[in-house]
Amino acid sequence: MTVTSDQAAWFSSTFGAMVANVDKAVLGKEHVVRLALTCMLSEGHLLLEDFPGTGKTQLARAMAGTVKGSNSRIQFTPDLLPSDVTGVTIYDPNSKRFEFHEGPVFATIVLADEINRASPKTQSALLEVMEEGHVTVDRTRHSVGEPFMVIATQNPIEQAGTYRLPEAQLDRFLMKTTLGYPDHDATVRVLREAKVRDRTRALEPVVTSDVVKDMADLADEVHVDDAILDYVSRIAEETRRHVSIRLGLSVRGCLAYVRCAKTWAISQGRDHVVPDDVKLLAQPILGHRLLVTAEAQFAGITEAQVVDQILAEVAPPTERVPA
Repeated sequence: MTVTSDQAAWFSSTFGAMVANVDKAVLGKEHVVRLALTCMLSEGHLLLEDFPGTGKTQLARAMAGTVKGSNSRIQFTPDLLPSDVTGVTIYDPNSKRFEFHEGPVFATIVLADEINRASPKTQSALLEVMEEGHVTVDRTRHSVGEPFMVIATQNPIEQAGTYRLPEAQLDRFLMKTTLGYPDHDATVRVLREAKVRDRTRALEPVVTSDVVKDMADLADEVHVDDAILDYVSRIAEETRRHVSIRLGLSVRGCLAYVRCAKTWAISQGRDHVVPDDVKLLAQPILGHRLLVTAEAQFAGITEAQVVDQILAEVAPPTERVPA
């Protein structure tokens, strides 16, 4: 299937309407909103490392409201159990049967707040559902439905009583980004409208869950030239042999990279990926998947600096690969 110009224009227009709708609740953060929606339409999950009170919950609610879906919030704490996330089977004496009671993970948008405060066992409860879209309780699979997205948050300041997310779980997040504080004008507007406790309540759905699935399927059909694939592969190879990196980009990460580049391209009204799409998405897709060496950490070298260096050293393609 080839994406037509009309289909690309429809996708771009619908995507813009979704961004504008979320922007009503999350002021002054259009680029982050675009990344979050790109992540959702690429059927991935988002990790937000941010300070408290920057609008993470508003973002999750606004995205759920925009796609006419449900949302839930799980406050991760050290005593949280896996069953508190996925659900539990309970015996019903009336029907004399065991019945499954769904946990908060059964929602369109799931906000996993301060995910690194839960024990590794509870964190791992999210691994299966994030990768496969279902949970297994008492040997029975239960689908969470589509669309499904986890938005997890971490506090970059307070580390006491936290458990570092393992690399296997970090790799399951399609993107990692930050909302940050709003600019001056957005802050003044929020203060002026302080009586509005929840800005998401006034939002009207822009699309249905079925349309989201159609958009995701259409994004999969965006053309990616072999020259672009070669570019992504060379970037991945460079992360694996970089002197400051001890864990580079995985194959899963490469697939995520290409998938997001397709969605970003069609959100701009194009039926093909260009090198600038790959460059723009490098930081949110690569940063959390790379591990710098102890020596590099001691020298103050960050993952973001390494990504910038690799992009500067790996030349983008200037022409297509002949068929």
